[in-house]
Amino acid sequence: MKVLISDSMSSRAVDVLKNTPGLEVDVITNLKPDELKAKIKDYHGLVVRSATKATAEIIEAAENLKVIGRAGTGVDNIDTVAATKKGIVVMNTPGGNTVTTAEHAIAMMMALARKIPQATASMRKGEWEKKKFEGTEITGKTLGILGVGNIGSVVASRALGLRMNVIAYDPFISEEAADKMGLALVTMDELFRRSDFISIHVPLTNETRNVVNADAFRKMKKGVKIINCARGGIVNEADLAQAIKDKIVSGAAMDVFEKEPTPADNPLLNLEEVILTPHLGASTQEAQESVAVAIAEQIVDYLVNGTIRNAVNVPSIPAELLVALGPYISLGEKLGSFQGQILKGGIEEVTIEYSGDVVNYDVAPITIACLKGLLDQVLDMYVNFVNAPFVAKERGIKVVEIKSSRSTDFASSVTIKVGTKDEENVVEGALFGKKEPRIVRIDKFLLDAVPEGISCFSRTRTSPASSRRGHAPCREQHKRREAPPREAGGRRRGRLGLER
Repeated sequence: MKVLISDSMSSRAVDVLKNTPGLEVDVITNLKPDELKAKIKDYHGLVVRSATKATAEIIEAAENLKVIGRAGTGVDNIDTVAATKKGIVVMNTPGGNTVTTAEHAIAMMMALARKIPQATASMRKGEWEKKKFEGTEITGKTLGILGVGNIGSVVASRALGLRMNVIAYDPFISEEAADKMGLALVTMDELFRRSDFISIHVPLTNETRNVVNADAFRKMKKGVKIINCARGGIVNEADLAQAIKDKIVSGAAMDVFEKEPTPADNPLLNLEEVILTPHLGASTQEAQESVAVAIAEQIVDYLVNGTIRNAVNVPSIPAELLVALGPYISLGEKLGSFQGQILKGGIEEVTIEYSGDVVNYDVAPITIACLKGLLDQVLDMYVNFVNAPFVAKERGIKVVEIKSSRSTDFASSVTIKVGTKDEENVVEGALFGKKEPRIVRIDKFLLDAVPEGISCFSRTRTSPASSRRGHAPCREQHKRREAPPREAGGRRRGRLGLER
């Protein structure tokens, strides 16, 4: 298989790929979009940083592409929807630049507090303006952190070490987790109201786009300072510029922007109160090498071993869990495939119920396997573990996942109920000996069937009337079988010679 590295990358990362048997690697940087579009059809893997834009048009031209790897956290330059629809895994390296980005945010905060860039610029002009650049101590000040994930939590720990009071808004962590970090969870409005400094560490989503806007600035303490080393577009740049002019915000440090490179008409460029850096959060030698090597190893793992790590559009399965989950994933795909072959009508709803020991695992990969097996049988398109949930959603299929406490005859079982306009089918499966998949129930009928090879499945419906009209000889034979001749002693012998 062929891998294209289209952005500058650490030589160590290139060596990881080139030294892998079975992989052919090309390093071709600075490709224009049309050039990349023409070349991409020959490759199975694409490795990028931030320069290459993997647009929907380029992805559509990628006839053989299986995986796109981003050496870094953000995947803004990759059309993940288009990749998912085409069944392409998109990976990133979320932990590789955590410390580096957090340190940059702290450095930006210190620079804001002491006006270091402005004082440097003044001295280069031959001036000596001590009074003008009087700073602010950070000890005892309140730092509000929007988002305490990987990077935000490191910023919090560094700020606590600087004797700051740290508060945070993050709807996805518990009070207990916040207590362990030494910070207090507050509402977003309270964070705006109380903070002397606000550092942003949330991803750019529909919910966070422009979340720091004119309305937010009106709620903030006068003289607040803003730091954004997360993603451009979270802070409304025009509103920030106006808040600085209105003396609400006394300073801002921006490493990321809505448009990059930043256009000349950006209002922040002309404000002395704003410190600007060209997206340097992850730009250290250590971080760049770390994320490059990490993504190279992930690409190898996927293309050579089929192991998915740090994918943004499909659940990742840690190697230590793959041994336990693998048989369930295989079972789920077979159950889904069986359902897809016995269905009548368009699918409206799929309910997947897990019972027994399996509920202790993250069952998302099993659910995807069930959908993959099902949709692969009923749709005239390529369906895999990446695009199966997307395809189901696109077709309006409701997917329900249930972890059940009901008791069954098996240590674990997976049940798929599929509803169409015409009928509802139920198929249940289990593992024998922890590895051997079995179909153990179809609707109300219990059985033990190995889901392999070629099988014949049929439904037979009879009515009392048809039995009376057409099957009298069978009834007579049945009577004769059930009543074999009596032997001495009054006992009857059955077909297998067993006493009744």
